[in-house]
Amino acid sequence: MLSCITGWPKHTGLRRVLEGGMPVESGSSAAARQAKQKRKSHSLSIRRTNSTEQERFGLQRDMLEGQDSKLPLSMRSNLLDLFSQIEREFENLYIENLELRREMETLNDRLAADGQTLEGADLAKGALKTKASHSTSQLSQKLKTTYKASTSKIVSSFKATTSRAVCQLVREYVGHRDGIWDLSVSRTQPVVLGTASADHSAMLWSIETGKCLLKYVGHQGSVNSIKFHPTEQMALTASGDQTAHIWRYMVQLPTPQPVADVSQTPCEDDVEFSDKDEADGEVEGPNDCPSVRLATTTLRSHQGVVIAADWLLGGKQVVTASWDRAANLYDVETSELVHSLTVYMCGRRIEDFLCHDQELTHCCTHPTQRLVVTSSRDTTFRLWDFRDPSIHSVNVFQGHTDTVTSAVFTVGDNVVSGSDDRTVKVWDLKNMRSPIATIRTDSAVNRISVSVTQKVIALPHDNRQVRLFDMSGVRLARLPRSNRQGHRRMVCCSAWCEDNATCNLFTCGFDRQAIGWNINIPALLQEK
Repeated sequence: MLSCITGWPKHTGLRRVLEGGMPVESGSSAAARQAKQKRKSHSLSIRRTNSTEQERFGLQRDMLEGQDSKLPLSMRSNLLDLFSQIEREFENLYIENLELRREMETLNDRLAADGQTLEGADLAKGALKTKASHSTSQLSQKLKTTYKASTSKIVSSFKATTSRAVCQLVREYVGHRDGIWDLSVSRTQPVVLGTASADHSAMLWSIETGKCLLKYVGHQGSVNSIKFHPTEQMALTASGDQTAHIWRYMVQLPTPQPVADVSQTPCEDDVEFSDKDEADGEVEGPNDCPSVRLATTTLRSHQGVVIAADWLLGGKQVVTASWDRAANLYDVETSELVHSLTVYMCGRRIEDFLCHDQELTHCCTHPTQRLVVTSSRDTTFRLWDFRDPSIHSVNVFQGHTDTVTSAVFTVGDNVVSGSDDRTVKVWDLKNMRSPIATIRTDSAVNRISVSVTQKVIALPHDNRQVRLFDMSGVRLARLPRSNRQGHRRMVCCSAWCEDNATCNLFTCGFDRQAIGWNINIPALLQEK
């Protein structure tokens, strides 16, 4: 491209441009000389380009013929023509760039020369210059003042909003031999953490010490969910063996150990690391953890994987969700199927227009009312009303474009749904035609949870992140993740614990561990 430039330094003006210098001229003679020099240099570049083009083309063609290539000669010639045209275009742009640079330097030199002339002018011109300088100084000062004021407002607003939530990793719960699908915190004393894993087991953990207290091994398949009875020491687990089990537990909490002095970390820290940094060896499970092998009650009737289960209000009934597209309601005492959410009590099928078209992914019960919400891969979630024993109404909500991974109730009249379409939506039970808030993320959302006291939504993602939002859709924080802390695989579930001052949020993932976090959200952020 620059082969035609080698002859340019013969001309004084262009030589000085390339060397960074330029003579200062004023008046019409300088303008005429510049225009003439511009036309001369431009025509010279065109002549030199045209004169050397055939030479260059023939030389490059000979070089191409001598090279070993699988392309046909005609195609190579066409490519050569195209590249030659591109080179000429770049050459012209380069010439124009040099000319523009020269004109800019000329203008700068003129301004400098005019400034020197004004300094040597008469008194009237000096007074005019002083006045102009004074007005210019005033304008400059005004601009500086305005800029400083606006900048101060921006900085003060940042100071007001950057009282960031503080997220501290308190404890890790390690012992499962496969990914953890779900976790939950008991509602009765002693307060324990429960985890459900693909290694066919469920474990109960001491929140304070991280020690495994009990291991349930009664399932023959992956344990997909775990929920605790509202008033008794009983756990409900759903499994890939097409059953749900209810089992009792009795545990004694060990003596609490002091929490390690981990410096508090702002929730926005995110240090990427390679998956190669992780240990590939098997995680050693707890050897001294007692086991339970027999269930108190076994719930059967599903024809597919039972993906989730939950206790209905009062704890006398449970609801299960399965990949057979059905959600069943059971009596805990008799273990009998009370109702299937694919049929009316009279037996008339409503599956064609009210029931899910594909596999269910989650189910959740209301904390104070006999309401059930089920989510499915058919991009919908459904609200089932059991408050009137004689009428079981159902409402279908189509707010997502991909699998609805979970839908949960809040203490108020809201439902929060998460989906593989990378959105989370907040709905009002009184008017569910459209969401009252939509949260858009950069990754699929798994089983979400909502804090009762702080009204904060915890979003576990496929991309190993966990983000916190308020009920109006404003992002509050992101849990820290680095090569020393955080999840190394997909985060499957989150659960809040309102009664523990040390750990108030738990997350689990397919890195075989559950993590306890201490989340401190300033009141200023919660009010927004």
